[in-house]
Amino acid sequence: MERARIRVFDTTLRDGEQSPGCSMNVHEKLRLARQLDRVGVDIIEAGFPIASDGDFEAVQAIAAALRRPTIAGLARACSPDIERAWQALKGAAFPRIHVFLATSDIHLKYKLRISRQQCLEQARDSVRLAKSLCTDVEFSPEDATRTDPEFLCQVLEAVVEAGATTLNIPDTVGYTMPAEFNELIHSIRRRVRGIEGVTISAHCHNDLGLAVANSLAAIAAGARQVECTINGIGERAGNASLEEIVMAMRVRPDLHPYDTGVVSSQLFPASQLLSEITGVPVQPNKAITGRNAFAHEAGIHQDGVLKNPLTYEIMTPQSVGVPDSKLVLGKHSGRHALSLRCEQLGYQFERRALDEIYRRFVLLADQIKNVQDHHLLQLIRETCGQSQRIPPAHVEEIATAMAAAAGQGRIPEMYSPKPIAVPNDFPAHELPRNSMAEHHCEQEDYLWGV
Repeated sequence: MERARIRVFDTTLRDGEQSPGCSMNVHEKLRLARQLDRVGVDIIEAGFPIASDGDFEAVQAIAAALRRPTIAGLARACSPDIERAWQALKGAAFPRIHVFLATSDIHLKYKLRISRQQCLEQARDSVRLAKSLCTDVEFSPEDATRTDPEFLCQVLEAVVEAGATTLNIPDTVGYTMPAEFNELIHSIRRRVRGIEGVTISAHCHNDLGLAVANSLAAIAAGARQVECTINGIGERAGNASLEEIVMAMRVRPDLHPYDTGVVSSQLFPASQLLSEITGVPVQPNKAITGRNAFAHEAGIHQDGVLKNPLTYEIMTPQSVGVPDSKLVLGKHSGRHALSLRCEQLGYQFERRALDEIYRRFVLLADQIKNVQDHHLLQLIRETCGQSQRIPPAHVEEIATAMAAAAGQGRIPEMYSPKPIAVPNDFPAHELPRNSMAEHHCEQEDYLWGV
């Protein structure tokens, strides 16, 4: 059975840029747009041409430079915006005018100060104008999830008749719940005449932390376009994260049997480039692209990952463009990870020596959080002096073999720890006198659990 294709609409350069502190100039937008092209997104919303001369120039430059993806420009439902958007987009190989108008009663009353009937007519007339300029027209009823469902369907039907080719349903303020959003998409598919001839899209914000969940719920209900941003940047708490949506579908095809054109190995490079351009770092525990997404400190996790990465990693780091997993040496780390790192640095120890190094390592880690290589080398020198060391060439072989074995979830046998002689005067009198030290075994790395 052929799997449904989901079109990825990236709005990092438009909605994402509206994040405080994330504005970009023309050169930066073009640079990021080229990376989005490498990611393989279907549509790049390059900006809001009427907003400023800079935004107009950015949309125009991206439209001229990128010939594979559709290039979209945002416009309010009024003639000046739509005409300005077309001037910026007309050089694109595949241009799209994206028209939006609020439809919820709270927006109509307090922001636009128009009636429902005026809203319906303005939406219809604006889409008709956009269609006269561009064959590909998307319409978004802003604040759709707080709009009366009956009126929402009336507006959608009117813009379909006027020529809209994509209907985007925005959860503008991140208000809806996945089950609600799923039902809303189902309802639109049942009630809007002509809906079978257009693409339904979802655009979710993250105010309640549900943007990705809501996007997936919309896709399950029949949406075939999803609007999202790299790193989930955007207004307030941000937009649905592109990398999270894509990888959710890749990792769980049993529940989300959909395909995209995204080259997942380009996700981390895109994340890093965005962070570099905006100066806004990615939160460490951000899914997929955060620095801790493939980092392990707890001994039980490190032990499992060293034996088989699938024990604690549901996707390979390489699949999203991250070079490799990281074993972070901290107070939660176990002997297995410590022994491996010592070996990678050129040192091998039998159990008694490793126990003493581990004891001192834990004391140090309690004080400085993360133990770096230079800390570990100093600790080894202080503990054992100049012990026998593996030749540097052998260290490189270890790193190479470790990298090759990572995908198979094993440590090559030829590089498993080989005990070496320890001087007779090794200071063992300070070893901890508790059951964990006296009965050292593989299970000690299970001190720190989930």
